[in-house]
Amino acid sequence: MLILLPVCRNLLSFLRGSIQFCSRTAARQLDRNLTFHKLVAYMIAFHTAVHIIAHLFNFEFFWDAQLTNDTSSLPYVLSQIGNNDNASFLNPIRNNHTSPTLITFTTIAGLTGVAITLALILIITSSMEVIRRSYFEVFWYTHHLFVIFFMGLVFHVPHLFMTWKWVLAPMILYVCERLVRFYRSHQKVVITKVVMHPSKTLELQMKRKGFRMEVGQYVFIQCPSVSRLEWHPFTLTSAPEEDYFSAHIRIVGDWTEALYQACGGDRTEPQEAWKLPKVAIDGPFGTASEDVFRYEVVMLVGAGIGVTPFASILKSVWYKHIQKNQEVYTKKIYFYWLCPETQAFEWFADLLQSLEGQMNDKGMSDFLSYNIYLTRWKETEAAHFRVHHEAENDPITGLKQKTLYGKPNWDNEFTNISTKHPGTKVGVFLCGPPQLGKALEKQCLSHSEADTQFIFNKENF
Repeated sequence: MLILLPVCRNLLSFLRGSIQFCSRTAARQLDRNLTFHKLVAYMIAFHTAVHIIAHLFNFEFFWDAQLTNDTSSLPYVLSQIGNNDNASFLNPIRNNHTSPTLITFTTIAGLTGVAITLALILIITSSMEVIRRSYFEVFWYTHHLFVIFFMGLVFHVPHLFMTWKWVLAPMILYVCERLVRFYRSHQKVVITKVVMHPSKTLELQMKRKGFRMEVGQYVFIQCPSVSRLEWHPFTLTSAPEEDYFSAHIRIVGDWTEALYQACGGDRTEPQEAWKLPKVAIDGPFGTASEDVFRYEVVMLVGAGIGVTPFASILKSVWYKHIQKNQEVYTKKIYFYWLCPETQAFEWFADLLQSLEGQMNDKGMSDFLSYNIYLTRWKETEAAHFRVHHEAENDPITGLKQKTLYGKPNWDNEFTNISTKHPGTKVGVFLCGPPQLGKALEKQCLSHSEADTQFIFNKENF
């Protein structure tokens, strides 16, 4: 009954918009829908194992009861019920020659039970993180075995036929969800610009009639010329104030590689607009990260490709600031970006350079402080860059702020911010791995004193 509800994206989006006016905390909990989906799946798998083991014990008990041949034994007496033709029975093992395998593969309950179990095994095993990341198509297609799972579930106990009462409502909601997705997929989306960034990162700038977004949201993208069945999620990197919406797509798999080639990424000459592939958009989804605008001081921490939500946030904060939006209290942003190698910097550095130039022109160079870390580089390995340190701009990113090497000393960073902004609530926002989240949450707790509070927002992305 519960397994389908967390994947009804449009239903969750509607609920989130309805309740966020009452409770923003409750609205953010809806963003943990996939975690809830996984927990429900684990419970289904656990109880399936219990159910199958119980059947194995039952077969053993049924077999022993039939072989006892003792009229004083209650199990034997009950096993004799139904010996007449077309009579109901309690023990499916009707005689000494009845095979449990025969019962399994010749009855509706047995056949549907096997189908349900096989479908569940394939769904769970293909949902492992290593499969999802390396062979997403395998995960995508096997997950649709849930149709067989639900059909088998409804007919698994035909003489009771009670399952439909539990699953009918969620199945109707899910069908409505798919109809909404189908309708959205046929709304016209125009690719207005394609930008090929270094390190094989593709930027798509698009327009769709009536499209409205907020910072921190994401969309699902389908490209029919690549696959009519596959939809992939991508964080929006544009700001709501811009007249288009965009996504940066890192080329890391078969689907993204095919999209890259369809958009002319492997060609040296520009791709003509009419030759660009058609795309369909479902969304946007996710909590709008408006909490960023409720803090006077903000810490944004991104790791690797996890920096994408901050592209939207940084641009939107800047637009709101120069437009003198009274709802924005943000006066200072501390931005930290942790990357293992230099290639990941290239596309986002363009945005930072643009913001840096605009802030200098407006005399607001202190509005954004950013620190970029190459985490796999040591100071000794970066020695050959020392000669460039006297240059005005960093040799790696082209920014005025020099690139740092190694990992940040979070204790020092939090102490410095606390000293500079006494009596202030500082919002800490993370898009990165759980280990980094635990470290930042620990720092927030240890540095939240009477005059300075660090509020950790781990559910926002």
